[in-house]
Amino acid sequence: MSEGAVSGVLKQWPNLFKLRIGVVIAVTALAGMAVTPGRALHAWEVALLGFAVLVASAAAGAFNQYYEVDLDRRMARTRRRPFVTGALSAGPGWLALIGAMLAGSVAVAALALNPVAALYVFLGAFFYAVVYTVWLKRRTWLNIVIGGLAGSFAVLAGAAAVTPEPGAVAILLAVVLFLWTPSHFWCLAIACCEDYAAAGVPMLPVLIGSRRAARVILANTTALVAASLVPAGFGMGGIYLAGAAAGGAYFLLRNVALVREPTHAAAMRCFHASLAQLALLLAAAMMDRAVAS
Repeated sequence: MSEGAVSGVLKQWPNLFKLRIGVVIAVTALAGMAVTPGRALHAWEVALLGFAVLVASAAAGAFNQYYEVDLDRRMARTRRRPFVTGALSAGPGWLALIGAMLAGSVAVAALALNPVAALYVFLGAFFYAVVYTVWLKRRTWLNIVIGGLAGSFAVLAGAAAVTPEPGAVAILLAVVLFLWTPSHFWCLAIACCEDYAAAGVPMLPVLIGSRRAARVILANTTALVAASLVPAGFGMGGIYLAGAAAGGAYFLLRNVALVREPTHAAAMRCFHASLAQLALLLAAAMMDRAVAS
């Protein structure tokens, strides 16, 4: 890679590698680790777990932008991405770098943790980069439903770092992440419905309209919140239950408001509420286990 390309990466890397999403995914893996009973990981093992998941997520995010230049060019929300603007030139060197990042993160997880954790790290990136981006996004509204398993695999990667056989709470938390992703993303899809329609991407609001999509989101979020409370019956304590209930109630309130008025502003408020709900849930899960230990 040329010196100019390296300089371009340094300026563009937070956007190119979708690092905000990567940090959320890494924290999700740490939550999966925290709720799993077993041996206590050394600090360096925890750091390498977070690092491996973050780098794998970054590789998947970069591949998503590399592969979707044509779609990004047609959408106002994504027209300033570096491969679209020409700040970075999409070429085979990028595929080599992305592949090396994924291979390196999986190798780190395998050597520092165990092969099962490494498999989940790989599957998380694979589902976002290939299953969602390549196979499903342009073909079906189920794209984000199935592709959303990427977050679930992050939870399982964290749990597998403690023990290769995940416990009930880790599995339940993976289910919560599976249900969270559609509600989170469909809120954004309502806000950007015209963008997705212009790009020809069959997101749910494009196919059934924002008003009906808002009702689907509410139904899915209701299932999400119910699922998020179930771990309290499998050993999670009061801190977790309070966080899950508070975050879930706030998200549901924003969902109800979106059903009443499915506007761009209401959809973005619902989108941000989904992030708040997840952050509160993960923080409560980790605090709950820290206090219990």
